[in-house]
Amino acid sequence: MTVCIAEKPSVAREIAAVLGATTRRQGYLEGNGYQVTWTFGHLCTLKEPHDYNAGWKIWMLSELPIIPQRFGIKLIDNEVYQQQFNVIRTLVQNADEIINCGDAGQEGELIQRWVMLKAGARCPVRRLWISSLTEDSIREGFRNLKPQDDFRLLYEAGLARAIGDWILGINATRLYTLRYARNRQVLSIGRVQTPTLAMIVNRQEEIDNFVPSQYWELKTVYRGVTFSAASGRFVNKEDGEKLLAEVSGTDFTVTGVSEKKGKEAPPRLFDLTSLQVECNKKFSFSADETLKLIQSLYEKKFTTYPRVDTTFLSDDIYPKVPGILSGMTAYRDLTAPLLNGPLPKSKKVFDNSKVTDHHAIIPTGFTSAGLTADEQKVYDLVSRRFIAAFYPDCKISTTTVTGNAGNVAFKATGKRITEPGWRVVTGPQPGQMPQDSESTDEKEEGNADLPEFRTGESGPHTPKLKETWTTPPKPYTEATLLRAMETAGKTVDNEELRDALKENGIGRPSTRAAIIETLYKRNYIRKERKSLYPTQTGKDLIGTIREELLKSAELTGMWEKKLRMIESGSYQAAAFLDELKAMVKKIVVNVLSA
Repeated sequence: MTVCIAEKPSVAREIAAVLGATTRRQGYLEGNGYQVTWTFGHLCTLKEPHDYNAGWKIWMLSELPIIPQRFGIKLIDNEVYQQQFNVIRTLVQNADEIINCGDAGQEGELIQRWVMLKAGARCPVRRLWISSLTEDSIREGFRNLKPQDDFRLLYEAGLARAIGDWILGINATRLYTLRYARNRQVLSIGRVQTPTLAMIVNRQEEIDNFVPSQYWELKTVYRGVTFSAASGRFVNKEDGEKLLAEVSGTDFTVTGVSEKKGKEAPPRLFDLTSLQVECNKKFSFSADETLKLIQSLYEKKFTTYPRVDTTFLSDDIYPKVPGILSGMTAYRDLTAPLLNGPLPKSKKVFDNSKVTDHHAIIPTGFTSAGLTADEQKVYDLVSRRFIAAFYPDCKISTTTVTGNAGNVAFKATGKRITEPGWRVVTGPQPGQMPQDSESTDEKEEGNADLPEFRTGESGPHTPKLKETWTTPPKPYTEATLLRAMETAGKTVDNEELRDALKENGIGRPSTRAAIIETLYKRNYIRKERKSLYPTQTGKDLIGTIREELLKSAELTGMWEKKLRMIESGSYQAAAFLDELKAMVKKIVVNVLSA
């Protein structure tokens, strides 16, 4: 008998239906030579300190650091979990073969391997690795089952992550709680959680300590268009007033009109982080809400696997694209022009070198029926982004008009769309100002389309010395915090540079939402509208931690890079854990001797 272990009951039902395992049993489905069972996500976890040593149950500084000689796993204390685990154990101990049908990612690999290890599995194991739960995808996955050993490094990286987080979290939390906490409050510290909190606290300190400075800008309005003086800002009002006096009472003369043609490629397909960013901006969804919605869409077969960090597709997806587009009947008006001829195959969309375990999030081609209102919003974003990827570039025209008043030079710039291309799918329309979907909500002055100007024309104008104050940095939103986590605190708008920095980002796409939720639950941060602020508890915690190692997003990003290297086979899990153990020992000594 072949036993298939899925990560959720709903996924098990989809797999069982394809395999013909239609007979319901207690905790599994059976038929056609298969038994299909399931976990509920994590059934097992790493043992707690007191499971190794009864004396470690009591928090004592003298016992730190706590580092077991060998780590072990145990069942989570839950009656339903225990019952389901007993079913799995009975099945796998009598199986001829096991097929690991867990989520196709690092966490899914860890979840399933722990269960099989705890259940005492001894028979051969193969791996189902799929990116969607459609019937075709499941059938194709079963035709191409892979040896379990192909994913050994993925498991080792996940195990190193779990053990590393345990070592640092257990020791640092006990250390700082015992050394500094008042009123028995636990000071929770984590490998990713603490640097993320530090970014929010540091941003708030920048805002609180910001001292605004005054400056002036000389502008003039000619034919309803605002022109800015080329001299820029004045820190002394008197300097600005001199130029204002010089241009007042004179005519404004247009000295040059130039037009530059440009184009904008379609936006990248979504990875999980960029989808969470977009949903936070457009709908104010939290990162956790977006993750739950896209996970639901995946389980309902409408979109592909969501916990991904690439915006590219592999070449083997290209032949499937017409079928996906044809199935998206709700978008027939937008897909019809694409299906009339060959589809473009851009390197900005299809690139095998940018795809490892999974490709970008795309629709599966199923008609989207029966979705909740919020699911529909997320599905619409994913669908339109996918359709837009095959449309032509958007063509824009940038007009620059220069002029003089007195001896002072002025300039105005305007942009307009001449051919919308992919913006037919996402907007805006011809004549409107193009806006990047990931840009800020504020429109820069002078970006509107300009009327027609002629070199040499002149006329009256209205000059003004505009008083302005510098503004403090903005608080993080979940959207900007996710981007900061992705790039280890660096502010990067360029997509290619952001891709390069992803390797050193803190956390994984699938865990960043949970990290933010943990900060809320522990009362370290709060949200006002979209903005995130540290609570006094959060500020106090970061102020208490003297060890920069625990607060550094850059260092945590380096650890993340090493975990990825473990996954690729270029770094050893043992070396990563040895480094972490040495660091924890050093932190304990430093804190106790302070």
